[in-house]
Amino acid sequence: MKLYSRSQLIKATFSGILVGAVFALAGVYSLSRTNKNDEKQSGATETAATQSESSESPSDFRAESPAQISESPYRLIEEKSIPVAKTYDSPYTQDEQQNISVYEKCNEAVVNITTQEMAYNWFWEPVVQEGGSGSGSIIDKRGYVVTNVHVISNATKINISLADGSSYEGTVIGKDVESDIAVLKFNPPDNVTLKTIDFGDSNNLKVGQKVIAIGNPFALERTMTTGIISGLGRPIQESTNVIIRNMIQTDAAINPGNSGGPLLDTNGKMVGINTMIISNSGSSAGIGFAVPVSTARRVVDDLIKYRKVNRGVLKITPVQMTSSIARYARLSVSTGVLVSSVEKGSSTEKSGLLGGTQAVQYGNRFNPTTIYLGGDIITGIDNISVKTYADYMSALESKRPGDTVTVTVFRDGEYKKLKVTLDGKDSSQNQTSGSASTL
Repeated sequence: MKLYSRSQLIKATFSGILVGAVFALAGVYSLSRTNKNDEKQSGATETAATQSESSESPSDFRAESPAQISESPYRLIEEKSIPVAKTYDSPYTQDEQQNISVYEKCNEAVVNITTQEMAYNWFWEPVVQEGGSGSGSIIDKRGYVVTNVHVISNATKINISLADGSSYEGTVIGKDVESDIAVLKFNPPDNVTLKTIDFGDSNNLKVGQKVIAIGNPFALERTMTTGIISGLGRPIQESTNVIIRNMIQTDAAINPGNSGGPLLDTNGKMVGINTMIISNSGSSAGIGFAVPVSTARRVVDDLIKYRKVNRGVLKITPVQMTSSIARYARLSVSTGVLVSSVEKGSSTEKSGLLGGTQAVQYGNRFNPTTIYLGGDIITGIDNISVKTYADYMSALESKRPGDTVTVTVFRDGEYKKLKVTLDGKDSSQNQTSGSASTL
């Protein structure tokens, strides 16, 4: 064992205290630096958080310093993404919201119309078979529906299906072939409140204006398509003796089954009744036509009130001019409408329109018709050229009894203009055109 003197022990103790004091001071100094570093880091973190919050606004977006970015490699990708500006809370665009709003407002007022027709089997026995189908719009809470005439043509029974799945038998209130508009009626229960579509304004439509069609194409109920107005004032010949003028042309998809359905503006108002398409395949080719609501409003009012259209007419017996008649009568005009006779005492006669005086047999030998040559040949009514009987009927489509029209006639080798006051149509008037066969 090694022994130490008293002085050595005192020196060793003092040295140990001195060394401990040195280490204690070093520890306190180190702790102080650590706290300062922590405060600096805490301040840097709060600054970064503040910058991160302000970066949510595209106008206050600022990148962090390279040192700060390097500390979090994932935040670089997040903060470099393009911020999305929200203009409203809806997840839909303004155009989508518009479409949705019109559909929700109007689709329950669009009905599906199906018909049954009478036919004959192989044994010539009458049988009922499925007919056509189309669309219609409820325009009155009492159950009035507007559609096309061709949707219900030859129908012996009409079925009207509503959006809630209920079906009712429909009756024909009236139909107008000249405009291809028909009004039907069904009787809903007293506890049922029908949704209706209001008439809009078709007089101020513009090419390029957005329109929406709702119908039942291919029996797919209440289908909506959108498009624009492609043209206005189109004269379209629907059948041999019917030309509908001022039709609305649209590129909204219209297919079989859409006929009779509404063409709507962006406020959900009806501006037209979808009627026909031009297509080689029978399906939509981007050329559809609708009867303007200005025509529909006038026709529907008359059909509901009188079950017919109160239209002004010329009280004549009209005959379609042909080259055969022109050759036989030695006339230089082969188109237009020949005035075979004029009703005695009518406003038409008083206005100076002249009928023929030379009776001839017209038609085939088995079913001849007597017509009179030598009368006026109508070649125009107001600003509409009349070359066919369809032109003649179309020119008078929008006229009322008592209206005065300017009639251009070919008489005695020259053209004359007459002011003619229109009469009212009655059942005694013969408004059929002559057959275009041989003399």
